[in-house]
Amino acid sequence: MGAAYFYHLTRRPLEETLPVLLGKACQAGWAIAVRGTDPGRLDWLDEKLWLGPDDGFLPHGRAGGPHDAMQPILLTTEAEAANTPACVMAIDGVAVDAEEVGVLERVCILFDGNDPQAVQHARDQWKALMEAGCAAQYWSEESGRWEKKAEA
Repeated sequence: MGAAYFYHLTRRPLEETLPVLLGKACQAGWAIAVRGTDPGRLDWLDEKLWLGPDDGFLPHGRAGGPHDAMQPILLTTEAEAANTPACVMAIDGVAVDAEEVGVLERVCILFDGNDPQAVQHARDQWKALMEAGCAAQYWSEESGRWEKKAEA
């Protein structure tokens, strides 16, 4: 059974934090789906990942291409990703359910700590996953570095 890791972004934006987490997930040998709600936002993230440092390039693609199943990192709006991910990075309040957490190695829920609606949505997700018996961790960067603040 997997676990949900909540990342409360307060100091660094998504486009800086996501590549770090993707790198760690790739090092673990996992196929990854970055799942969001807005295709335009995923196009923007795709561009940010392509423009990253050469020594930290993260091989990835946007869903809908001919080689989706072979992508180590697939950016998608769909719940079912063609690359059969072991890890999902959920952004922008995309839905995550307990069944998904249970079958994956990891579900990372990244949310903007400066957006009250995003914070409330993450709290609601935490509560729903806890009630369903999922393992979870809450990570905050409030102090300037990532610290685990809660675990259930």
